[in-house]
Amino acid sequence: MNFWKINGAGNDFIILNNMQEHIPQDRFPGIARLLCERHRSIGADGLMIVEPPQGDADFRMLFYNSDGTLGEMCGNGVRSLCRYGYETGLAGEVQRVETTAGLITGWRIDQRMYQIRLNRPTVVRLDLTLDVDGETIPCSYVELGDPGIPHAVVPISGLRDYPAQELFQLGRKLRYHPAFPKGANINFYELMGPDQIYERTYERGVEDFTYACGTGTGSVVTVLTLQGKVSGKNVQVDMTGGRLTIDAEYQDGQVSALFLTGPTNVVARGEVLDEELIL
Repeated sequence: MNFWKINGAGNDFIILNNMQEHIPQDRFPGIARLLCERHRSIGADGLMIVEPPQGDADFRMLFYNSDGTLGEMCGNGVRSLCRYGYETGLAGEVQRVETTAGLITGWRIDQRMYQIRLNRPTVVRLDLTLDVDGETIPCSYVELGDPGIPHAVVPISGLRDYPAQELFQLGRKLRYHPAFPKGANINFYELMGPDQIYERTYERGVEDFTYACGTGTGSVVTVLTLQGKVSGKNVQVDMTGGRLTIDAEYQDGQVSALFLTGPTNVVARGEVLDEELIL
């Protein structure tokens, strides 16, 4: 079984082309759990399966988190997959990718930089307060696409120096908070300057912080654009894995479109030899 491994700003993924491998779909969750385990196998934040398109697209993506759960979409994952599609001849300079959350269009900027149009915000709640162990936490809630990818957006002062274990515990408690029936990805952020943001994301399905989160970044910029705290144009978001850029189109009091731009890195490609994998 052949694979590619690509990361987008440190958010890393294993790619399997099922148009060549012909693996039954019911095997994907187990394959994701096995191959994404960092100590015993290749290791990744998620597994992306390339399938034939069902409509007017170059190909279809099925995205599985590292715990084997099916995800609606993944921004950095699609950016990485757009590069895979271009370099394997599945798509040209413009890539059209079917996802569970809707059609995504991508653009090749150069060898490593790719941009995608994220799913538009379909649910936005700007002024929530959540109780966590008797403490009131202000946050906003955004869903991108339909079915929506759930994101909580939480301001944290001094985020870069916030104690890691305390942030992990807060992220985990918020991820399972009853206010979020589907659970949520928790995006902690701090404004560092004009159109400059620092962000850390605790991801649902990974159950830990990832080096970057594209849909989370889009959700943070959506909230801050609507609140008038960023311009929505060329907003720079720094995370552990590097920098992503978001451009938001704002019309009639709503964010109507989001564009995510950032780097990709082809880490490896070859054959899966994991002896624990039985197909």
